Amino acid sequence: MRIKELREIQALNTLVFETLGKPEAEREFKFGSLKKWGLDLIFGKKDGKESYFTTEFGKRRKGDSFEEDGSKYEVLEILDEMPKKKKLYAHIEMINGRAYLYGELRENGENVKIIHLPAASMLMAFLKKHKLFNVIEALRNVGTATELVKQRGQEGKPYPFEKLPNIAKRFLNEAKKVEKEAGFGRIALSYFGENKDKDPRFRVSWLLPTIGLFDINISEKVDKILEAFN
Repeated sequence: MRIKELREIQALNTLVFETLGKPEAEREFKFGSLKKWGLDLIFGKKDGKESYFTTEFGKRRKGDSFEEDGSKYEVLEILDEMPKKKKLYAHIEMINGRAYLYGELRENGENVKIIHLPAASMLMAFLKKHKLFNVIEALRNVGTATELVKQRGQEGKPYPFEKLPNIAKRFLNEAKKVEKEAGFGRIALSYFGENKDKDPRFRVSWLLPTIGLFDINISEKVDKILEAFN
């Protein structure tokens, strides 16, 4: 079969499941998420004015002074809990084709930016820290949504939903639950059957909101779902 014919057959027969909507604009996180991302929350001075900011976990001590990105910082206190009445929100910003994690503390309409870092490197470090290796292996690109791809065996004509084995159906059911929790998602599954050694052949492309993957509860579920689909 020629490659063009194969691609046409796959395009017509690949199963697609979508959770309608766009990747969430932002997500609220607990204080503990900062530690999970490898960051310390600091109360100190930025260019002489009292403010909040973040630094790499364990890198700074009380009384430290340093310069970064043209600003001068002084560490007055390394916080071990969220400042009273403040909440942490984060979202993804796209700049020249690259995704950035943007976080801020909020209180009564006042926003203080505390994070503006490359999302892909932050996400990868986060996944490594928590040993979510199935997500790492599947990760292909990071934008407002992150694409996860898992592929095994030689390609062929995809099976219809009715002929999928139970393992593939369970994968789709569990993946759709995660998408509902995250508020957005798109799964494209091509299941090609088993090879002569009874190993399944398939290709999965799964889009999930990047900011959702920074939630440890969601990323752990994604890792387990990917691990089970072999």
